[in-house]
Amino acid sequence: MITKDLNICLYPMTIEWDNIQANLDNLEKTISQVQPGTDLLVLPETFTTGFPTGKVKEDIVKMIDKYQEYTISLLKYLAGKHNLAICGSVIYHENDNLYNRAIFVEPNGDITNADKRHLFSMAGEDKIFKGGNNRLKIRYRSWNISMIVCYDLRFPIWSRNIENEYDLLIVVANWPEVRISAWNKLLPARAIENQAYLCGVDCMGTDPSGFKYDGSSAIIDYKGNEIGKNDDSANNLIYATLSREKIESFRSKFPAWKDADKFRIL
Repeated sequence: MITKDLNICLYPMTIEWDNIQANLDNLEKTISQVQPGTDLLVLPETFTTGFPTGKVKEDIVKMIDKYQEYTISLLKYLAGKHNLAICGSVIYHENDNLYNRAIFVEPNGDITNADKRHLFSMAGEDKIFKGGNNRLKIRYRSWNISMIVCYDLRFPIWSRNIENEYDLLIVVANWPEVRISAWNKLLPARAIENQAYLCGVDCMGTDPSGFKYDGSSAIIDYKGNEIGKNDDSANNLIYATLSREKIESFRSKFPAWKDADKFRIL
């Protein structure tokens, strides 16, 4: 049995909409204050720009193109410098398409990515972005981790944990305060039904349309219990240690995963 635990930090950062440099400066300042021994820092959805409601494709491309390579280089540098992985989502421009791309940057510079599948049609995301067909999956420091983005949370089949393929599900979001009750209910539901730890990180701030984001974020265990603690209120950082021994013991004693329906997503 692999017994290494995983030390998690969530950063529900305050996003300055459309100000990439300010958001990267914020990240660089805050990451230097993360507790030593942290294995993984989780950031919100589109943490460099905020969710681009009401924008046309050309304006988004113009905003991100000059920062795209710099952003990835900085994330690699920060991950290596602080010996932790960094994950979140960014807007990515590739082959004349825009993607809401989940990225996972390891300390050695390796990057795993996957694009948001369920585009938020009520804000026109589906008209500007191209959706993905693969869920992010990675093995990091002996943990199997999967990651989804914001609206994906409402679709349980997409995050279904078949044969315990992941131990930790990460959900990154720009989930507005007006709908935060649903967010707070869906997070523990996904943890319980998938018998896995779950990290959900939202952002703070106000977008150009006037929607407010309160930063509701949580680290939840496989029974649906919130286990994260805010030990750094000045920087709004939430920490928890995920126990390999405890999750394997629970799955062994209560193996509901063995009775899960088998299906295939087309």
